[in-house]
Amino acid sequence: MRHDGRRPDQGRAVTIEPGVAPYAEGSCLIATGETRVLCTASVVAGVPPWRERSGAGWVTAEYAMLPRATHTRTGREREGPRGRTQEIQRLIGRSLRSVTDMRSLGQHTVTVDCDVLQADGGTRTASITGAYVALALAAEWMLREGLVQRVPMQERVAAVSVGIVDGVTFLDLDYREDSAAQVDLNLVATESGGLVEVQGTAEGDPFPRTALDELVDLGMAGIDVLLAAQARALSGGGAGTPRG
Repeated sequence: MRHDGRRPDQGRAVTIEPGVAPYAEGSCLIATGETRVLCTASVVAGVPPWRERSGAGWVTAEYAMLPRATHTRTGREREGPRGRTQEIQRLIGRSLRSVTDMRSLGQHTVTVDCDVLQADGGTRTASITGAYVALALAAEWMLREGLVQRVPMQERVAAVSVGIVDGVTFLDLDYREDSAAQVDLNLVATESGGLVEVQGTAEGDPFPRTALDELVDLGMAGIDVLLAAQARALSGGGAGTPRG
């Protein structure tokens, strides 16, 4: 058993509450354990200049952590996003674009903002999982408003962390586990089983290919649970159930 009583293959409890930001075209509040992220999707007419002749739309993302999302205050990034922030928001954007039909989106840009209210590990994976719900709700709004002919979302996408702590493979690491992990891996995948991104790092000794396969298999099982939580949120269920 882990320090919080979970089994190694058990994720943290997840809830996804849709429609929490009434002014946004799509929004949700996702909570995975003690990590909480507000995701909002904003739709504007037009696309970046380099995209204008493509006939397709664009989806991008921004990520930020509020100053007291962690145990000590973190200063706001007033001079622009730092390297870690840039990496995470690019990852969120890539994940969303992988399941969006850009031509069906038309000449519109959707920006998904992921603001971490409270951080206890897995903020980037929770952001991706919640960002999809916000984007899907914005796409449904666009259809109702007559801005698109059909919803441009092709399938759902979600993300989860896995790792090896003290020689044991864990699903959905919290901050305490992540800080002690010998291997840390973030997995992004679609409901059809396609891999969007695999970010894996050994913090000390290299790890074998067999361990990578085990981590990916465990992560895919965790993503199935997240995809189900997304489906419930989008169907009006709102809250998810404990993962695993």
